[in-house]
Amino acid sequence: MMNDLLRGALGKALGRRPPALQVAALCVSAETGKVLLITSRGTKRWIIPKGWPMTGRSAAGAALQEAWEEAGVRGKVDEVAFGEYSYLKRLPGGISQPVIAQVHMVRVTSLVRDYPEHRQRQRKWFSAAKAAELVDEDGLKALIGRLEGEAKPGKKG
Repeated sequence: MMNDLLRGALGKALGRRPPALQVAALCVSAETGKVLLITSRGTKRWIIPKGWPMTGRSAAGAALQEAWEEAGVRGKVDEVAFGEYSYLKRLPGGISQPVIAQVHMVRVTSLVRDYPEHRQRQRKWFSAAKAAELVDEDGLKALIGRLEGEAKPGKKG
């Protein structure tokens, strides 16, 4: 415990920030089991919807709101997190901030054409294996990879 305190104090003295928390939505088709990825606004990399926690909403509720704003998703969100991953968020001015993204599964029931960020992003369905290949963050690759082992819709057992 003392090492953690010293590490934290040293990190602050050196200008390192502790990880910030974001919420994310792993959007999966309720019918096909495919994963919905979206492009980031800046680099156009394939990502999942995510953002900052919201006052008055649970983490799961905020993740569902991000899925709506960034991908036009309507569906049901799991209150219990599916997992988490870490990454470096690029901030204006070239600074990167460490972030931990708490990921909630969203079972997509429909997609809407006209949603807040529809002109800023692309969205596309992929198999879990292909989606895991396309994202950059190792932790997110592992989370999506877990879907391969889960029962597919309509599959018994």
